[in-house]
Amino acid sequence: MDPTVVLVLCLSCLLLFSLWKQSHGRGNLPPGPTPLPVLGNILQIDFKDMSTSLTKLSKVYGPVFTLYFGIKPTVVMHGYEAVKEALVDLGEEFSGRAQLPVNVKINKGLGIIASNGKTWKDTRRFSLMTLRNFGMGKRSIEERVQEEASCLAEELRKTSASPCDPTFILGAAPCNVICSVIFQDRFDYRDPTFLKLMEKFNENFRIGNTLIFQVCNMFPILIDYLPGSHKKVIENVIYIKNYVLEKVKEHQESLDINNPRDFIDCFLIKMEQINCIQHSEFTIDNLLVTVFDLFVAGTETTSTTLRYGLLLLLKYPEVTAKVQEEIERVIGRHRSPCMQDRSRMPYTDAVVHEIQRYIDLIPNGVPRVTTRDVKFRNYLIPKGTRILPSLSSVLHDRNEFSNPEQFDPGHFLDNSGNFKKSEYFLPFSTGKRVCVGEALARMELFLFLTTILQKFTLKPQVEPNDIDTTPHISGFNHIPPFYKLSFIPV
Repeated sequence: MDPTVVLVLCLSCLLLFSLWKQSHGRGNLPPGPTPLPVLGNILQIDFKDMSTSLTKLSKVYGPVFTLYFGIKPTVVMHGYEAVKEALVDLGEEFSGRAQLPVNVKINKGLGIIASNGKTWKDTRRFSLMTLRNFGMGKRSIEERVQEEASCLAEELRKTSASPCDPTFILGAAPCNVICSVIFQDRFDYRDPTFLKLMEKFNENFRIGNTLIFQVCNMFPILIDYLPGSHKKVIENVIYIKNYVLEKVKEHQESLDINNPRDFIDCFLIKMEQINCIQHSEFTIDNLLVTVFDLFVAGTETTSTTLRYGLLLLLKYPEVTAKVQEEIERVIGRHRSPCMQDRSRMPYTDAVVHEIQRYIDLIPNGVPRVTTRDVKFRNYLIPKGTRILPSLSSVLHDRNEFSNPEQFDPGHFLDNSGNFKKSEYFLPFSTGKRVCVGEALARMELFLFLTTILQKFTLKPQVEPNDIDTTPHISGFNHIPPFYKLSFIPV
Protein backbone atom coordinates (compact mmCIF):
# COMPACT_ATOMS: atom_id res chain seq x y z
CA MET A 1 0.00 0.00 0.00
CA ASP A 2 1.19 3.50 -0.78
CA PRO A 3 2.90 5.07 2.27
CA THR A 4 0.89 8.27 1.83
CA VAL A 5 -2.38 6.33 1.98
CA VAL A 6 -1.19 4.52 5.11
CA LEU A 7 -0.30 7.85 6.73
CA VAL A 8 -3.69 9.34 5.88
CA LEU A 9 -5.49 6.27 7.26
CA CYS A 10 -3.47 6.38 10.47
CA LEU A 11 -4.18 10.07 10.97
CA SER A 12 -7.86 9.53 10.25
CA CYS A 13 -8.04 6.72 12.79
CA LEU A 14 -6.26 8.92 15.35
CA LEU A 15 -8.73 11.76 14.80
CA LEU A 16 -11.74 9.44 15.01
CA PHE A 17 -10.37 7.89 18.21
CA SER A 18 -9.81 11.36 19.65
CA LEU A 19 -13.37 12.41 18.83
CA TRP A 20 -14.75 9.22 20.36
CA LYS A 21 -12.57 9.63 23.44
CA GLN A 22 -13.70 13.19 23.98
CA SER A 23 -17.41 12.55 23.44
CA HIS A 24 -17.26 9.33 25.50
CA GLY A 25 -15.31 10.95 28.29
CA ARG A 26 -17.62 13.94 28.69
CA GLY A 27 -20.44 11.88 30.22
CA ASN A 28 -21.87 14.00 33.02
CA LEU A 29 -19.00 16.47 33.04
CA PRO A 30 -19.86 20.19 33.19
CA PRO A 31 -20.47 21.98 29.85
CA GLY A 32 -17.73 23.76 27.96
CA PRO A 33 -16.61 24.85 24.50
CA THR A 34 -16.56 22.14 21.82
CA PRO A 35 -13.03 20.68 21.58
CA LEU A 36 -11.14 20.08 18.34
CA PRO A 37 -9.82 16.58 17.61
CA VAL A 38 -6.44 15.95 19.30
CA LEU A 39 -5.92 19.65 20.11
CA GLY A 40 -8.95 20.04 22.34
CA ASN A 41 -9.54 23.68 23.33
CA ILE A 42 -5.95 24.88 23.32
CA LEU A 43 -6.57 27.27 20.40
CA GLN A 44 -9.30 28.96 22.45
CA ILE A 45 -7.00 29.65 25.40
CA ASP A 46 -4.45 32.44 25.64
CA PHE A 47 -1.66 30.68 27.53
CA LYS A 48 0.06 34.01 28.16
CA ASP A 49 -2.98 35.18 30.10
CA MET A 50 -4.99 32.09 30.97
CA SER A 51 -6.84 33.78 33.84
CA THR A 52 -8.55 36.22 31.47
CA SER A 53 -9.46 33.37 29.11
CA LEU A 54 -11.01 31.39 31.97
CA THR A 55 -12.97 34.42 33.18
CA LYS A 56 -14.44 34.95 29.71
CA LEU A 57 -15.42 31.28 29.45
CA SER A 58 -17.00 31.33 32.93
CA LYS A 59 -19.33 34.10 31.77
CA VAL A 60 -20.59 31.75 29.05
CA TYR A 61 -20.56 28.35 30.78
CA GLY A 62 -20.84 29.26 34.46
CA PRO A 63 -18.49 28.79 37.45
CA VAL A 64 -17.85 25.11 36.67
CA PHE A 65 -16.94 24.12 33.11
CA THR A 66 -14.86 21.64 31.15
CA LEU A 67 -11.90 22.30 28.88
CA TYR A 68 -9.75 19.87 26.91
CA PHE A 69 -5.99 20.36 26.89
CA GLY A 70 -5.26 17.81 24.19
CA ILE A 71 -7.59 14.83 24.52
CA LYS A 72 -7.97 14.89 28.31
CA PRO A 73 -10.75 16.84 30.05
CA THR A 74 -10.03 19.42 32.74
CA VAL A 75 -12.79 20.75 34.97
CA VAL A 76 -12.31 24.41 35.88
CA MET A 77 -13.58 25.81 39.20
CA HIS A 78 -14.10 29.57 38.86
CA GLY A 79 -15.04 31.85 41.76
CA TYR A 80 -14.89 31.53 45.54
CA GLU A 81 -17.97 29.34 46.01
CA ALA A 82 -16.92 26.73 43.42
CA VAL A 83 -13.28 26.66 44.60
CA LYS A 84 -14.25 26.36 48.28
CA GLU A 85 -16.89 23.69 47.61
CA ALA A 86 -14.35 21.58 45.71
CA LEU A 87 -11.12 22.07 47.64
CA VAL A 88 -12.50 22.46 51.18
CA ASP A 89 -15.97 20.93 51.45
CA LEU A 90 -14.95 17.97 49.27
CA GLY A 91 -11.28 18.20 50.17
CA GLU A 92 -10.51 14.47 50.14
CA GLU A 93 -12.18 13.86 46.77
CA PHE A 94 -10.26 16.75 45.19
CA SER A 95 -6.91 16.14 46.92
CA GLY A 96 -5.17 14.23 44.13
CA ARG A 97 -2.29 15.77 42.23
CA ALA A 98 -2.35 15.81 38.45
CA GLN A 99 0.56 13.77 37.10
CA LEU A 100 2.03 16.17 34.57
CA PRO A 101 4.31 14.11 32.28
CA VAL A 102 7.42 16.30 32.64
CA ASN A 103 7.05 16.25 36.43
CA VAL A 104 6.58 12.47 36.45
CA LYS A 105 9.82 12.09 34.53
CA ILE A 106 11.54 14.25 37.13
CA ASN A 107 10.11 13.07 40.46
CA LYS A 108 8.75 9.56 39.74
CA GLY A 109 5.69 10.26 41.90
CA LEU A 110 7.75 10.98 45.02
CA GLY A 111 8.10 14.03 47.28
CA ILE A 112 5.35 16.40 48.41
CA ILE A 113 4.24 18.54 45.48
CA ALA A 114 3.43 15.93 42.82
CA SER A 115 2.92 12.73 44.82
CA ASN A 116 -0.34 11.00 45.66
CA GLY A 117 -1.79 8.45 48.06
CA LYS A 118 0.29 7.12 50.93
CA THR A 119 3.52 8.65 49.61
CA TRP A 120 1.99 12.12 49.68
CA LYS A 121 0.24 11.74 53.03
CA ASP A 122 3.25 10.29 54.87
CA THR A 123 5.78 12.68 53.36
CA ARG A 124 3.61 15.76 53.85
CA ARG A 125 2.75 14.84 57.45
CA PHE A 126 6.41 14.27 58.30
CA SER A 127 7.54 17.50 56.60
CA LEU A 128 4.91 19.64 58.34
CA MET A 129 5.70 18.10 61.71
CA THR A 130 9.43 18.60 61.26
CA LEU A 131 9.07 22.20 60.12
CA ARG A 132 6.69 23.07 62.98
CA ASN A 133 8.16 21.21 65.91
CA PHE A 134 11.49 22.69 66.79
CA GLY A 135 12.81 24.59 63.81
CA MET A 136 15.54 22.14 62.82
CA GLY A 137 17.79 21.89 65.83
CA LYS A 138 18.61 24.41 68.51
CA ARG A 139 17.41 27.52 66.69
CA SER A 140 13.85 28.31 65.66
CA ILE A 141 13.00 28.96 62.02
CA GLU A 142 12.21 32.56 62.95
CA GLU A 143 15.76 33.03 64.21
CA ARG A 144 17.07 31.66 60.93
CA VAL A 145 14.90 34.06 58.92
CA GLN A 146 15.99 36.98 61.13
CA GLU A 147 19.64 36.06 60.58
CA GLU A 148 19.09 35.94 56.85
CA ALA A 149 17.23 39.26 56.92
CA SER A 150 20.32 40.85 58.51
CA CYS A 151 22.56 39.27 55.86
CA LEU A 152 20.18 40.51 53.15
CA ALA A 153 20.36 44.06 54.53
CA GLU A 154 24.15 43.90 54.60
CA GLU A 155 24.23 42.69 51.00
CA LEU A 156 21.94 45.54 49.94
CA ARG A 157 24.20 47.97 51.76
CA LYS A 158 27.08 46.77 49.57
CA THR A 159 25.29 48.19 46.51
CA SER A 160 26.34 51.62 47.83
CA ALA A 161 22.98 53.15 46.84
CA SER A 162 23.75 52.54 43.17
CA PRO A 163 20.93 51.43 40.85
CA CYS A 164 20.72 47.62 40.87
CA ASP A 165 18.57 44.75 39.69
CA PRO A 166 17.31 43.12 42.93
CA THR A 167 16.51 39.74 41.35
CA PHE A 168 19.54 37.79 42.55
CA ILE A 169 19.74 39.23 46.07
CA LEU A 170 16.02 38.73 46.71
CA GLY A 171 16.30 35.18 45.40
CA ALA A 172 19.36 34.35 47.47
CA ALA A 173 17.75 35.26 50.81
CA PRO A 174 14.83 32.76 50.81
CA CYS A 175 17.03 30.15 49.15
CA ASN A 176 19.50 30.49 52.02
CA VAL A 177 16.70 30.04 54.56
CA ILE A 178 15.81 26.73 52.91
CA CYS A 179 19.50 25.76 52.86
CA SER A 180 19.69 26.50 56.58
CA VAL A 181 16.62 24.39 57.26
CA ILE A 182 17.74 21.47 55.08
CA PHE A 183 21.55 21.53 55.35
CA GLN A 184 21.97 23.40 58.67
CA ASP A 185 24.30 25.98 57.13
CA ARG A 186 23.70 29.01 54.94
CA PHE A 187 25.91 30.09 52.03
CA ASP A 188 27.77 33.31 51.38
CA TYR A 189 25.98 35.14 48.57
CA ARG A 190 29.06 34.84 46.35
CA ASP A 191 29.77 31.16 47.05
CA PRO A 192 30.27 29.39 43.64
CA THR A 193 28.24 26.33 44.71
CA PHE A 194 25.39 28.54 45.87
CA LEU A 195 25.50 30.55 42.65
CA LYS A 196 25.33 27.35 40.62
CA LEU A 197 22.31 26.07 42.56
CA MET A 198 20.56 29.43 42.17
CA GLU A 199 21.27 29.36 38.44
CA LYS A 200 19.65 25.92 38.08
CA PHE A 201 16.54 26.88 40.06
CA ASN A 202 16.10 30.17 38.21
CA GLU A 203 16.48 28.50 34.83
CA ASN A 204 13.91 25.83 35.65
CA PHE A 205 11.46 28.42 36.92
CA ARG A 206 11.83 30.41 33.71
CA ILE A 207 11.47 27.36 31.45
CA GLY A 208 8.41 26.19 33.39
CA ASN A 209 6.58 29.27 32.10
CA THR A 210 7.37 28.61 28.43
CA LEU A 211 4.83 27.38 25.90
CA ILE A 212 6.95 24.36 24.88
CA PHE A 213 6.95 23.15 28.50
CA GLN A 214 3.16 23.34 28.65
CA VAL A 215 2.82 21.64 25.26
CA CYS A 216 5.01 18.76 26.41
CA ASN A 217 2.74 18.26 29.41
CA MET A 218 -0.27 18.11 27.10
CA PHE A 219 1.38 15.77 24.57
CA PRO A 220 3.82 13.51 26.51
CA ILE A 221 5.11 11.79 23.38
CA LEU A 222 6.95 15.01 22.54
CA ILE A 223 9.11 14.96 25.68
CA ASP A 224 11.65 12.47 24.38
CA TYR A 225 11.52 13.36 20.71
CA LEU A 226 11.06 17.13 20.59
CA PRO A 227 14.23 19.19 21.11
CA GLY A 228 13.86 22.14 23.39
CA SER A 229 14.43 23.75 26.76
CA HIS A 230 12.29 21.15 28.56
CA LYS A 231 15.26 18.78 28.36
CA LYS A 232 17.35 21.35 30.22
CA VAL A 233 14.89 21.18 33.12
CA ILE A 234 15.58 17.48 33.53
CA GLU A 235 19.36 18.06 33.38
CA ASN A 236 19.12 20.76 36.05
CA VAL A 237 17.06 18.54 38.36
CA ILE A 238 19.64 15.77 38.05
CA TYR A 239 22.40 18.24 38.97
CA ILE A 240 20.49 19.45 42.05
CA LYS A 241 19.63 15.91 43.17
CA ASN A 242 23.28 14.83 42.86
CA TYR A 243 24.32 17.77 45.01
CA VAL A 244 21.71 16.89 47.65
CA LEU A 245 22.80 13.25 47.54
CA GLU A 246 26.36 14.27 48.42
CA LYS A 247 25.03 16.26 51.38
CA VAL A 248 22.95 13.25 52.46
CA LYS A 249 26.06 11.03 52.43
CA GLU A 250 27.89 13.57 54.59
CA HIS A 251 24.96 13.61 57.01
CA GLN A 252 24.90 9.80 57.19
CA GLU A 253 28.55 9.75 58.25
CA SER A 254 28.06 12.24 61.08
CA LEU A 255 24.47 11.48 62.11
CA ASP A 256 23.62 11.68 65.83
CA ILE A 257 20.10 10.36 66.32
CA ASN A 258 19.83 12.20 69.65
CA ASN A 259 20.78 15.56 68.16
CA PRO A 260 19.20 16.19 64.73
CA ARG A 261 20.69 19.24 63.09
CA ASP A 262 18.36 19.82 60.14
CA PHE A 263 15.68 18.35 57.88
CA ILE A 264 18.01 15.75 56.35
CA ASP A 265 18.97 14.45 59.79
CA CYS A 266 15.31 14.17 60.78
CA PHE A 267 14.50 12.25 57.60
CA LEU A 268 17.46 9.87 58.07
CA ILE A 269 16.43 9.22 61.67
CA LYS A 270 12.91 8.45 60.51
CA MET A 271 14.38 6.01 57.98
CA GLU A 272 16.26 4.17 60.73
CA GLN A 273 13.21 4.05 63.00
CA ILE A 274 11.06 2.28 60.42
CA ASN A 275 13.70 0.36 58.45
CA CYS A 276 11.90 -2.87 59.28
CA ILE A 277 8.88 -1.83 57.20
CA GLN A 278 9.20 -3.22 53.68
CA HIS A 279 7.12 -0.60 51.88
CA SER A 280 8.13 2.51 53.77
CA GLU A 281 7.86 5.87 52.04
CA PHE A 282 11.05 7.00 53.76
CA THR A 283 13.77 6.21 51.25
CA ILE A 284 16.78 8.07 49.91
CA ASP A 285 15.00 8.62 46.59
CA ASN A 286 12.02 10.18 48.34
CA LEU A 287 14.34 12.32 50.47
CA LEU A 288 16.03 13.73 47.36
CA VAL A 289 12.71 14.65 45.73
CA THR A 290 11.28 16.05 48.98
CA VAL A 291 14.31 18.31 49.46
CA PHE A 292 13.98 19.44 45.85
CA ASP A 293 10.28 20.19 46.44
CA LEU A 294 11.10 22.28 49.52
CA PHE A 295 13.53 24.32 47.43
CA VAL A 296 10.95 24.80 44.67
CA ALA A 297 8.17 25.77 47.07
CA GLY A 298 10.33 27.90 49.34
CA THR A 299 12.65 29.80 47.05
CA GLU A 300 11.33 31.09 43.76
CA THR A 301 7.78 31.87 44.86
CA THR A 302 8.92 33.92 47.87
CA SER A 303 11.67 35.73 45.95
CA THR A 304 9.29 36.61 43.10
CA THR A 305 6.75 37.95 45.62
CA LEU A 306 9.47 40.08 47.26
CA ARG A 307 10.62 41.40 43.89
CA TYR A 308 7.07 42.21 42.83
CA GLY A 309 6.38 43.73 46.24
CA LEU A 310 9.28 46.19 46.01
CA LEU A 311 8.09 47.23 42.54
CA LEU A 312 4.65 48.02 43.97
CA LEU A 313 6.20 49.98 46.84
CA LEU A 314 8.15 52.02 44.28
CA LYS A 315 4.93 52.62 42.35
CA TYR A 316 3.05 53.74 45.47
CA PRO A 317 5.44 55.80 47.65
CA GLU A 318 2.56 56.94 49.88
CA VAL A 319 2.03 53.29 50.89
CA THR A 320 5.76 52.87 51.53
CA ALA A 321 5.79 55.99 53.72
CA LYS A 322 2.93 54.66 55.88
CA VAL A 323 4.69 51.32 56.35
CA GLN A 324 7.95 53.02 57.34
CA GLU A 325 6.10 55.25 59.81
CA GLU A 326 4.58 52.16 61.42
CA ILE A 327 7.99 50.43 61.53
CA GLU A 328 9.52 53.50 63.19
CA ARG A 329 6.71 53.65 65.77
CA VAL A 330 6.55 49.94 66.65
CA ILE A 331 10.08 48.61 66.06
CA GLY A 332 12.38 51.60 65.82
CA ARG A 333 15.68 51.82 63.94
CA HIS A 334 17.91 49.44 65.87
CA ARG A 335 15.95 46.35 66.94
CA SER A 336 15.44 43.54 64.43
CA PRO A 337 11.81 42.95 63.42
CA CYS A 338 10.17 39.82 64.83
CA MET A 339 6.87 38.04 64.21
CA GLN A 340 5.36 39.38 67.45
CA ASP A 341 5.50 42.84 65.86
CA ARG A 342 3.01 41.87 63.16
CA SER A 343 -0.03 42.02 65.46
CA ARG A 344 0.87 45.64 66.32
CA MET A 345 1.45 46.61 62.67
CA PRO A 346 -1.93 46.25 60.93
CA TYR A 347 -1.06 48.50 58.01
CA THR A 348 2.16 46.64 57.21
CA ASP A 349 0.34 43.32 57.55
CA ALA A 350 -2.34 44.60 55.16
CA VAL A 351 0.30 45.71 52.65
CA VAL A 352 1.97 42.27 52.66
CA HIS A 353 -1.41 40.60 52.10
CA GLU A 354 -2.36 43.05 49.36
CA ILE A 355 0.94 42.43 47.56
CA GLN A 356 0.16 38.71 47.46
CA ARG A 357 -3.45 39.29 46.43
CA TYR A 358 -2.65 41.83 43.74
CA ILE A 359 0.24 40.01 42.04
CA ASP A 360 -1.76 36.76 41.92
CA LEU A 361 1.48 34.77 41.70
CA ILE A 362 0.09 31.37 40.67
CA PRO A 363 -3.26 32.27 39.05
CA ASN A 364 -4.61 28.75 38.62
CA GLY A 365 -2.79 26.92 41.38
CA VAL A 366 -1.21 23.55 40.70
CA PRO A 367 -3.59 21.19 38.84
CA ARG A 368 -5.32 18.51 40.92
CA VAL A 369 -7.22 15.32 40.10
CA THR A 370 -10.22 13.67 41.69
CA THR A 371 -9.34 10.70 43.89
CA ARG A 372 -12.67 8.98 43.24
CA ASP A 373 -15.87 9.47 41.26
CA VAL A 374 -17.50 12.52 42.82
CA LYS A 375 -20.87 14.17 42.43
CA PHE A 376 -20.31 17.90 42.22
CA ARG A 377 -23.41 20.04 41.98
CA ASN A 378 -25.37 18.51 39.09
CA TYR A 379 -22.41 16.74 37.51
CA LEU A 380 -20.57 13.47 37.95
CA ILE A 381 -16.82 13.92 37.72
CA PRO A 382 -14.99 10.61 37.20
CA LYS A 383 -11.98 9.54 39.26
CA GLY A 384 -8.73 10.83 37.80
CA THR A 385 -10.25 13.91 36.13
CA ARG A 386 -7.92 16.90 36.16
CA ILE A 387 -9.16 19.91 38.18
CA LEU A 388 -8.04 23.51 37.66
CA PRO A 389 -9.00 25.83 40.56
CA SER A 390 -8.90 29.47 39.47
CA LEU A 391 -7.29 31.14 42.47
CA SER A 392 -7.18 34.35 40.44
CA SER A 393 -10.98 34.47 40.30
CA VAL A 394 -11.06 34.36 44.12
CA LEU A 395 -8.31 36.92 44.71
CA HIS A 396 -10.03 39.32 42.32
CA ASP A 397 -13.62 38.75 43.42
CA ARG A 398 -15.52 42.06 43.36
CA ASN A 399 -17.89 40.89 46.08
CA GLU A 400 -14.99 40.78 48.53
CA PHE A 401 -12.51 43.36 47.20
CA SER A 402 -13.98 46.69 46.19
CA ASN A 403 -11.31 47.49 43.59
CA PRO A 404 -9.78 44.10 42.72
CA GLU A 405 -7.68 45.43 39.84
CA GLN A 406 -6.18 48.18 42.00
CA PHE A 407 -3.37 47.85 44.55
CA ASP A 408 -5.10 48.94 47.75
CA PRO A 409 -4.02 47.82 51.27
CA GLY A 410 -7.47 48.97 52.41
CA HIS A 411 -8.79 45.64 51.14
CA PHE A 412 -7.41 44.16 54.38
CA LEU A 413 -8.29 46.96 56.82
CA ASP A 414 -11.57 47.71 58.59
CA ASN A 415 -13.00 51.18 59.17
CA SER A 416 -10.94 51.55 62.33
CA GLY A 417 -7.66 50.70 60.62
CA ASN A 418 -7.41 47.23 62.15
CA PHE A 419 -6.26 44.28 60.08
CA LYS A 420 -9.17 42.44 58.49
CA LYS A 421 -8.88 38.77 57.54
CA SER A 422 -10.50 37.49 54.38
CA GLU A 423 -11.58 33.96 53.46
CA TYR A 424 -10.91 34.97 49.86
CA PHE A 425 -7.16 35.30 50.53
CA LEU A 426 -5.95 32.08 48.89
CA PRO A 427 -2.51 32.71 47.34
CA PHE A 428 -1.30 29.43 48.87
CA SER A 429 -4.40 27.55 47.65
CA THR A 430 -6.62 25.84 50.24
CA GLY A 431 -7.81 22.48 51.45
CA LYS A 432 -5.69 19.39 51.91
CA ARG A 433 -3.18 20.51 49.24
CA VAL A 434 -2.54 23.95 50.70
CA CYS A 435 1.15 24.88 50.35
CA VAL A 436 3.25 23.07 52.96
CA GLY A 437 5.54 26.12 53.25
CA GLU A 438 2.79 28.69 53.83
CA ALA A 439 3.83 29.57 57.39
CA LEU A 440 7.49 29.95 56.41
CA ALA A 441 6.63 32.06 53.36
CA ARG A 442 4.42 34.40 55.41
CA MET A 443 7.21 34.80 57.96
CA GLU A 444 9.83 35.54 55.31
CA LEU A 445 7.70 38.10 53.49
CA PHE A 446 6.96 40.02 56.67
CA LEU A 447 10.49 39.93 58.13
CA PHE A 448 12.35 40.57 54.87
CA LEU A 449 10.13 43.46 53.78
CA THR A 450 10.08 45.15 57.20
CA THR A 451 13.86 44.78 57.52
CA ILE A 452 14.42 46.35 54.09
CA LEU A 453 12.07 49.26 54.77
CA GLN A 454 13.53 49.74 58.27
CA LYS A 455 17.02 50.20 56.92
CA PHE A 456 16.58 51.68 53.44
CA THR A 457 14.71 54.24 51.41
CA LEU A 458 13.66 52.87 48.03
CA LYS A 459 14.53 55.08 45.07
CA PRO A 460 13.09 54.25 41.63
CA GLN A 461 14.85 55.03 38.34
CA VAL A 462 11.74 56.59 36.82
CA GLU A 463 8.81 58.57 38.15
CA PRO A 464 6.33 56.41 40.11
CA ASN A 465 3.54 57.19 37.62
CA ASP A 466 5.70 55.73 34.83
CA ILE A 467 6.30 52.41 36.60
CA ASP A 468 4.53 49.51 34.87
CA THR A 469 3.45 46.68 37.16
CA THR A 470 1.99 44.48 34.41
CA PRO A 471 3.47 40.94 34.60
CA HIS A 472 6.35 40.38 32.19
CA ILE A 473 5.44 36.70 31.99
CA SER A 474 1.94 35.47 32.69
CA GLY A 475 1.95 31.71 32.16
CA PHE A 476 1.98 29.34 35.12
CA ASN A 477 3.32 32.20 37.25
CA HIS A 478 3.07 35.98 37.13
CA ILE A 479 6.60 37.36 36.83
CA PRO A 480 7.21 41.09 37.38
CA PRO A 481 8.84 43.20 34.66
CA PHE A 482 12.55 43.96 34.87
CA TYR A 483 13.44 47.04 36.88
CA LYS A 484 16.25 48.66 38.84
CA LEU A 485 16.19 50.65 42.05
CA SER A 486 18.55 52.17 44.60
CA PHE A 487 18.62 51.19 48.26
CA ILE A 488 19.48 54.37 50.19
CA PRO A 489 20.58 53.65 53.80
CA VAL A 490 18.57 55.57 56.41
